[in-house]
Amino acid sequence: MTHYSVWSLIKGGLTGQKNWTRAWRDPEPKSSYDVIIIGGGGHGLATAHYLAKLHGVTNVAVLEKGWLGGGNVGRNTTIVRSNYLLDANAHFYEHSLKLWEGLSDDLNYNVMFSQRAVINLAHSKPQLDGFARRGNAMLLNGIDAELLDRDGVQAMVPYFDYSESARFPIYGGLMQRRGGSARHDAVAWGYARSADARGVDLIQNCEVTGFRIEDGRVLGVETTRGFIGAQKVGMAVAGHTSHVAAMAGLNRLPIESHKLQAMVSEGLKPLINQVYTFGAGHFYISQSDKGGLVYGGDLDGYNSYAQRGNYPLIEHVHAAGMALMPSLGRLRLTRHWAGVMDMSMDGSPIIGMTPIEGLYLNAGWCYGGFKATPASGWCFAHTIAQNRPHALNEAFTLNRFETGAQIDERGAGPIPGAH
Repeated sequence: MTHYSVWSLIKGGLTGQKNWTRAWRDPEPKSSYDVIIIGGGGHGLATAHYLAKLHGVTNVAVLEKGWLGGGNVGRNTTIVRSNYLLDANAHFYEHSLKLWEGLSDDLNYNVMFSQRAVINLAHSKPQLDGFARRGNAMLLNGIDAELLDRDGVQAMVPYFDYSESARFPIYGGLMQRRGGSARHDAVAWGYARSADARGVDLIQNCEVTGFRIEDGRVLGVETTRGFIGAQKVGMAVAGHTSHVAAMAGLNRLPIESHKLQAMVSEGLKPLINQVYTFGAGHFYISQSDKGGLVYGGDLDGYNSYAQRGNYPLIEHVHAAGMALMPSLGRLRLTRHWAGVMDMSMDGSPIIGMTPIEGLYLNAGWCYGGFKATPASGWCFAHTIAQNRPHALNEAFTLNRFETGAQIDERGAGPIPGAH
């Protein structure tokens, strides 16, 4: 594998860009592996990377029914943050943010992580009090947080609606300076390249069609390219979790699949330096390096596996956007799409074991899958390699929905029952 550096770039320029090797191989699947990861998105590729790097498990295959990075990892709004209220989520996402801060060096690949700050806006005094509570909880967990008043927000972004007649007046906000955004497809490519270099087989165009299970233990998977045996199988298939898990007999998982749209405007000169969320509605906005405003809102409101949205939600998102930023109405929308979200019933993820020996589950990411990518792979790799959860994901069990130990993260936003 080529080691990327300023010297390799210079060499590429001097040799007509003919010295580059392939980023990863395209191998044929072997008859069996120690571990199979179903899903070639960010979480699956990160799991393979950390299995090989941290646990020495290299006889691994990542099976992807399409192409690597063609799912949710390339269809999101790229926000990275760790501003959570409850301890389980706070420690998990803070670990993820710390991994983000060194990820480009770890992968030898520029994931374009930009710590431009994430600011959640408050539109009433009680909401600002709630943000103060969340910020204090973050500080007690060693996570950075700053409470801004109205003037503090206006000094950073003067073009929001601060008028007395504003439908949702801005009272302040909660800021996490270390939050920001990253390049979504670069994350997938970086993890794929690193996993491949460590011996992991990345098998594209290989859809899982069934599981082979005997005496309560998984033996491998049936695919469109034949049966592939494995001692352990991990599922990291996001919005298609229910469908894939049903093949293994897990028919009643506590998740629902919904569509979540994202949108991009025409390109502009630098305008929005931070990432903002609109506290009066589920609207969030930032600006990409190409100049387009990247934003989104609520789920479409019905169960679906489609990667396209509908017009009522587009209207809803833009109404919220213009209530916050009236000048948004002067821009043209250039494209929009949808990702399929696996919404858990308490808004928090599931990373752990299943009732089937050797079968592991990574699901329920709701709105937060992208920012969780490094910690999700890190914890899932540990769980698979050690056959037990790490302290960071021991609360994210599947059976918490039986025992009543849900992690009701109201500070994060996902409330599936309301949709």
